[in-house]
Amino acid sequence: MIKIPAKLTTEELADFVGMTKQTVNRWIRKKGWQTQKIPGVKGGRGRQILIDKNVLAFIEQLPKFRHLTSGRSLAEPAAAYGNLSAPMRQIISVLQTMTPSEEEQLDRLLKRNGLQYMLSRLDITETSTHNK
Repeated sequence: MIKIPAKLTTEELADFVGMTKQTVNRWIRKKGWQTQKIPGVKGGRGRQILIDKNVLAFIEQLPKFRHLTSGRSLAEPAAAYGNLSAPMRQIISVLQTMTPSEEEQLDRLLKRNGLQYMLSRLDITETSTHNK
């Protein structure tokens, strides 16, 4: 199963599939993929591709991804997690787009060093006063 966000810029999709932005723009025109404007960004760079079933099916047929989806169906939509903060939603989004190799590396890091080590590597420290 390919894990991919619901919206990507042309550049993000190009990086994801290993193609150029021009190729992705050509697919958008030829395939009629839906895009939406990014508020506050002028010009063609301010558009996101809505990753629907048609776009996902096309991506899955690319040689780079064919081996990942053979014999598998699309996963259920991700569960909604109540009232999450913006940073938590961003972390979940990043985790959902990790490759299997990246997932394995993260799993090994967490098993070997624990969450506090990972947070310290990200320069995140607890500043809460509720433990006093």
